[in-house]
Amino acid sequence: MECALLWFRNDLRLADNPALEGLLRAGLAPIPVYIHAPDEHGGWAPGAASDAWRLRSLRALDADLRARGSRLQVLHGPTHDVLAQLVAATGAKAVYWNRRYEPAIEARDAAVKQALRADGIDARSHSGALLFEPWQVQSLAGDPYKVFTPFWRTALKQWRLPALQAVPERLPAPPALPGVVAIDALGLAPRLPWDRGFWDEWVPGEAGAHAALDRFATDALDGYGGNRDIPSLRGTSRLSPHLHFGEIAPWRIAHRLQDALPASDREHYLRELGWREFGHHLLHHFPHTPDANFNPRFDDFGWATPTDAQLDAWRHGRTGIPIVDAGMRELWATGWMHNRVRMIVGSFLTKHLRVHWAHGARWFWDTLVDADLANNTLGWQWVAGTGADAAPYHRVFNPVLQAQKFDPQGAYIARWVPELAGLPAAQRHAPWTGVTPRGYPRPVVDLAAGRAGALAALAGIRAPR
Repeated sequence: MECALLWFRNDLRLADNPALEGLLRAGLAPIPVYIHAPDEHGGWAPGAASDAWRLRSLRALDADLRARGSRLQVLHGPTHDVLAQLVAATGAKAVYWNRRYEPAIEARDAAVKQALRADGIDARSHSGALLFEPWQVQSLAGDPYKVFTPFWRTALKQWRLPALQAVPERLPAPPALPGVVAIDALGLAPRLPWDRGFWDEWVPGEAGAHAALDRFATDALDGYGGNRDIPSLRGTSRLSPHLHFGEIAPWRIAHRLQDALPASDREHYLRELGWREFGHHLLHHFPHTPDANFNPRFDDFGWATPTDAQLDAWRHGRTGIPIVDAGMRELWATGWMHNRVRMIVGSFLTKHLRVHWAHGARWFWDTLVDADLANNTLGWQWVAGTGADAAPYHRVFNPVLQAQKFDPQGAYIARWVPELAGLPAAQRHAPWTGVTPRGYPRPVVDLAAGRAGALAALAGIRAPR
């Protein structure tokens, strides 16, 4: 039986894997490989939390393959050189993989495909991460969209969910490859176990992803449209890291929700999937945006120069603003933060402290288990007012009012800022209005003064031409 390399990347699953399906359909025996080459990601090599998740996800994929008679073979880059060596060593007729859309990875993959084909190798990439390819949804003029609502309206007109594909029961045993290293030898584990709290919350791998979808469909769907904004509730899907690492296909989620959700809640969640699609659409068409303002008007904005003390206070939940501190401590403890709170902490950094969004984007990139370049960029530029379809910069979230609205009893604050748990619920939102408990800091900025400074800086930039 002729063989082909099955090149795993951020598609760490066996069910609904188009590259694996295509390879088997062609009558080829898969040789599963993973090539570790973080230096090929441009300036956005995976962060520490992503590495910690990837380590466990690779282990899970290897175990799933071994249960079916195969195994994952792990190697170090450079990618093209490794693939070419493996093709020569195995006599593989083809290399199959699922596409990624980060700018540096897209360019690398295009070069790899061209070089393999030049050597007579059948190199095939598949759509395995998104519902719509980033170039598939266009305006009537053939331009990329810059606003979510018309983007999603057009996308829904093309809505065609792929059929679900079960995990193969058996796979052929692959040959041993030269240069293989142990998964644990990749250096993905942190030197100090600062991530140990993550794994009380998460189970990386395909089985963990399916279990998370089952929990969401069973426990969190009823009232999703309202509950998703309440950070003290487990009212969101928590599928984002599983989607990022490709442990579950987005169309499997959509299939499940068609049967499990009331129509209104289903539409709310499908829009969340749509926002993820929009982020990849923007990143593909505007590849400079992880490092530069989408809206060049903000190139003249008077961002403040943050002090180390300010950034440390924000990063480690010591700003004296309870809802901000709760979110940042949740992030540090679990590798994740509730989406409503992400908006609050982002607005506080970019508006009240007037710190450039890139500082926040880099911190999230290193500490989030769901750190995804498309969605990290879209989210930070949205909240900073500098991006496509962004909240206008003059929309400054008041963190006290946000806490009162979305954490009215201060339950979320009490969990993550236990210094305030003994206060009456109403005072947890703004403890400086009474006696601040010993050990909890005073606010690093007066909220009214911070808002005024942000609006003054906005007034100082040139009007759009």
